[in-house]
Amino acid sequence: VQLQASGGGLVQAGGSLRLSCVASGRTFSRYVMGWFRQAPGKEREFVATIGWITGPTFYVDSVKGRFTISRDNAKNTVYLQMNSLKPEDTAVYYCAAGNTIATTNDEYNYWGQGTQVTVSS
Repeated sequence: VQLQASGGGLVQAGGSLRLSCVASGRTFSRYVMGWFRQAPGKEREFVATIGWITGPTFYVDSVKGRFTISRDNAKNTVYLQMNSLKPEDTAVYYCAAGNTIATTNDEYNYWGQGTQVTVSS
């Protein structure tokens, strides 16, 4: 599976962005999809994950109520809608595919290249 993330950019605090991640191949619906992020000088951290068809979904506490993960299996695409963005959301965001609903990096087998999100105060 090859993953291509897009949709990052520069936004003011309180603004919104929608990230997209398109997967190659015909078996997209069989994968759990996740979003992770890595801020400068910090380790990569879990953001959100969605199960094989339409859910379930899980989020890190810091984004609950602001971010929404969704998927369109017909388009081989997973999305991350990010609202009420904060400067601390600034990071490179990565999409990932795996076989298990998990919040740790090592449970995901395939990774996209990352897309930069910068939130100004």
